[in-house]
Order: sequence, then structure tokens, then C-alpha cells
Amino acid sequence: MSFKKMKTVLTIAGSDSSGGAGIQADIKTMIANGVYGMSAVTALTAQNTTGVRGIMEVSPEFLKLQLDAVFEDIFPDAVKIGMLSGKGIVRAAADRLEYYCAERIVLDPVMISTSGSKLMDDAAVEAVISSLAPLADIITPNIPEAEVLSGMKIITHRDMEKAGAYIGEKCRCAVLVKGGHNVNDADDLLYENGGFEWIESRRIDNKNTHGTGCTLSSAIASNLAKGYSIAESVRLAKEYISGALSAMLDLGRGNGPLNHGYNIK
Repeated sequence: MSFKKMKTVLTIAGSDSSGGAGIQADIKTMIANGVYGMSAVTALTAQNTTGVRGIMEVSPEFLKLQLDAVFEDIFPDAVKIGMLSGKGIVRAAADRLEYYCAERIVLDPVMISTSGSKLMDDAAVEAVISSLAPLADIITPNIPEAEVLSGMKIITHRDMEKAGAYIGEKCRCAVLVKGGHNVNDADDLLYENGGFEWIESRRIDNKNTHGTGCTLSSAIASNLAKGYSIAESVRLAKEYISGALSAMLDLGRGNGPLNHGYNIK
């Protein structure tokens, strides 16, 4: 692939010091999916496979400076949004994305880490719904996040459909409700333009799933940048995730990371 023709994707997210999630996972995923990755860091985290020890948020003003620097020089073909821990950061991101008329926005509402740590306060959640979600093309909540966004308890596939439709109508965009937190399967539900599509996949027996949400949303953004539809971008991203999980990387003492470069020779 010619670098002059390479598509570009911006990730707006937090840093993961262990490299398995956040902007580190995003950049690895973008490289593996054939696009040029850029980043605007929203927060530094001190974390590893066993949990999050601390979060240091950047100022909204500095986030804006980062976004201005990117958009004024290498305009991204798609944008992935991850961890935004505070209301000010959320509004700063929304302000710049709206100002530059950014397109192909994938919003991963990172509210709770895989290890169970809360990463977004209540005011930030409300700011995401009111100012950021309307700019997105697709939102990718897992089951706990979809429960927060919809106010519904999700147990069955029918519950996922109800929550997906509610979030989609409320936020006026496509919604991918990720089923990985369900016990029996890893099926995801895509709600788009009033319709449902179940995207089935086998559950892979691998305890190391740190950063799967970051990785999936970055893969979707990469595919959108390359011109695929939302549905096809999701299907291709799911295939990539399955490959990264099937590689069975085993690092760390806790919930370890994926092998993002499993298909890079």
C-alpha cells in the first residue's frame, strides 16, 4: 500500500501503561488493519492486567490543542473515541469534532474497565449523551455500558434489542451492543436505521481479553476509513478480534492483552 494513499484514523482516548488497551491498543490495531493511526491523549492511566491504580486527566484546553494540531495537518478519514473521564474533556472533544466537521466517528463509551474499575463519572456520562453521541456514526457499548445508557437491565437477546433501539433513537446513530459479557455466547447486536442485525461469533476460551472494546472500536474505525459500510466494518472488525483472541497471547498476572499483531508477518 502506498503511504501517500494510506487512510488515516485518529483515536481520542486514554493511555494504558501496560499497552493492552487505550491508545496503545488503538494504534496497534490501526497498523494491523492497514491505516495510519494518530492520537489525542485524554488521560494517563497507571494500570496493568490486574487493574487501574490511578488516572491523570489532561486539561480540556490541552486536548483541544492536540486535536487542532491533528486536524490542521493530517485530517483523519475516521475518528475513534475512547476514554473521556470528565465532563470538560467530553465537551472539548465534541467542540473540536463539530468545528472540523469530522466524519466516520466511532464512539466507544468507556465507562468501566474490563477489571471492573469505573473510568467515567456521572456528569461525563450525561455530557457524552448530550453533546458527543449526536456526532457519532456508531456507538459500541458493552452490556454494562448499554445498561447505563438505556437505564434497562439486560439479560436476554430481546433485552439487547430493546436497549439498542432505545440508545439508537436517543443518540440518533447506529449502535453495536456487544454481547461478550453474556455467559452463553459472544453475539453482538447491530441496530442501524431502525433495523437489527445479529452478528454471531463463537466464544473463544481465552481469559485474556484486556482491551477488547478498544480494539474492536478501532478496527471498526479503520474499516470505515477504508470505505466500508457500518455493517461490513463491524463484521470485519469482529473477524479481526477473533483472530487476535485465537492467537492466545498470555502476558501478565491478570486479565491479559490480545495479540494485536497476529496477522502481521
